Amino acid sequence: MEEDRQISLMAERRILVLYGSQTGTAEDMAERLGKEARRRHFTCRVDAIDSHNIANLVHEQLVIFVCATTGQGDPPDNMKNFWRFVFRRNLPHNSLCQMDFAVLGLGDSSYPKFNFIAKKLHKRLLQLGANPLQPPALGDDQHDLGPDAVVDPWLTQLWDKVLSVYPLPPGLGLISDLLVLPPKFSLHFLDKQGDPCNPTAREGGGAPTELQPHRAPLVTNRRVTAPEHFQDVRLIEFDITGSDIQYAPGDVVMIQPRNSPRDVREFCSVLRLDANSVFVLEPRDADTPVPPYLPQPCSVQHLVERYLDIRCVPRRSFFQLLSYFSPDEQEREKLQEFSSAAGQEELYTYCNRPRRTTMEVLADFPHTASSVPADYLLELIPRIRPRSFSIASAMQAHPKKLQILMAVVEYKTRLREVRRGLCSSWLASISPEDGERIPLWVKKGSLKFPSDPDTPLVMVGPGTGVAPFHSAIQERAALGIPGCNLFFGCRGKSKDFYYQEEWEDLEKRRLLQIFTAFSRDQEDKVYVQHRIKENSAYLWELIGTRQAYFYIAGNAQSMPTQVTDALKCVFQSEGHMSAPEAEQYLVMLEKCRRFQSETWS
Repeated sequence: MEEDRQISLMAERRILVLYGSQTGTAEDMAERLGKEARRRHFTCRVDAIDSHNIANLVHEQLVIFVCATTGQGDPPDNMKNFWRFVFRRNLPHNSLCQMDFAVLGLGDSSYPKFNFIAKKLHKRLLQLGANPLQPPALGDDQHDLGPDAVVDPWLTQLWDKVLSVYPLPPGLGLISDLLVLPPKFSLHFLDKQGDPCNPTAREGGGAPTELQPHRAPLVTNRRVTAPEHFQDVRLIEFDITGSDIQYAPGDVVMIQPRNSPRDVREFCSVLRLDANSVFVLEPRDADTPVPPYLPQPCSVQHLVERYLDIRCVPRRSFFQLLSYFSPDEQEREKLQEFSSAAGQEELYTYCNRPRRTTMEVLADFPHTASSVPADYLLELIPRIRPRSFSIASAMQAHPKKLQILMAVVEYKTRLREVRRGLCSSWLASISPEDGERIPLWVKKGSLKFPSDPDTPLVMVGPGTGVAPFHSAIQERAALGIPGCNLFFGCRGKSKDFYYQEEWEDLEKRRLLQIFTAFSRDQEDKVYVQHRIKENSAYLWELIGTRQAYFYIAGNAQSMPTQVTDALKCVFQSEGHMSAPEAEQYLVMLEKCRRFQSETWS
């Protein structure tokens, strides 16, 4: 039997690389694996997990999973269907016994459930009878050299193991890293010029999606922080009339941003591209699908403005691919150094620490930039990812409007250059009078609110973390339901106290109890965790007696941990628990969804 299996493996050397990616890092890593597989003469397909027919996994010989962990131990959006399926209890325990596999996880050790998805997936595949090639890799964004510090040695061991089980065909050796692989796509330019391919109207009924977003007029764009305050925060409102959009508190709106005209012109100039030229995208391999987010035919203007993320911080794979096209020896050597395992510390210093953008890197390597073949653009530069924002309004109060509370991202790096967030800067620049229509759609968020109106809510939302709670409070207020308790923190009452008048009105109507922490309005800094401890008896009555739900939303740096620690202190002081008992009580609340958090870095 083993001999027959070895003969079968030699006959068809096939690898499937499946990725679950939220921000694009796991997708980039999966594409790297695909390239390395092709250098070893494997037939390789790289797919988003939910894009692949799950039922076909039983026929796969070798699968490598690359998966990120999002939020508080959640799977990325493009693997949620798979996640629900693979944990079905009725799956046979030997259903994947023909499959060899490896799991590469990408996570952030500052989160409590570090690489939870990779660990749990590896364990579940074992339960289904799959054969592990080696233990899972647990890449960590917090490492000085990023995930590659773990991934590089893990991949070396993986390929050694793979080639021992699936040896190279006789007479074939590895394709050298010094040779560039053929492009996945060809840009076949047409003999015509054109303006940007303006998207057509959404077809058919049903709720908008990423492929068919609703193009919503922006009707309000108002700064809600004091003019002298360091941070510019906007209340932005979209008109969703006729969109079929339905949303509930806790849901998020996805917005597809675009590059500025100035950046588009600069990019086209550096790479010597004609923005008005029009092309048809042709896959080199019949199994490779054309990106669904690009029209056919497409103008270079549209490609650069709405698809290529030219302002992102480039990854290691960018430098490796760029090095193949450099006619300049000095530039080529530097690019090769940045893409090597030994050069990762220097790459981090050059690129990641100062948040150097793709545009700036191309300007630093002008001879190389002007020599990049257009066919490689889609492999060189990732697509612009949609940005997610917590919805801050309630349909019961504003059935035809959707609001977000958005901080305009702007900061200086060690280069002393100002960095601006692509989406927030774009939205902030738009006036309602411009007539601009914003591509958006809605998806379910991680926060779930109870349907029973008698259930009290305790919500901790400093800064813009208050947005989803404003939605929940506004919905209950529109229905005349009391029981909302909000812990809100900001720097100063006169600087960034969002929704102040609305909160005060709801307090007068006994629909809200608010506890504020203005950290800079007195000599000693006061934060929301201090207010939680000060109101421990009241909180214990809500949670321990009245079965309240407790929520946290906001920046992931230190606030969630400090608020959680303060809550455990409440359990100990008012519930007369030991520290381990308080910890177990919190775990119980989390399991029954009475403790939920949504944080971001």
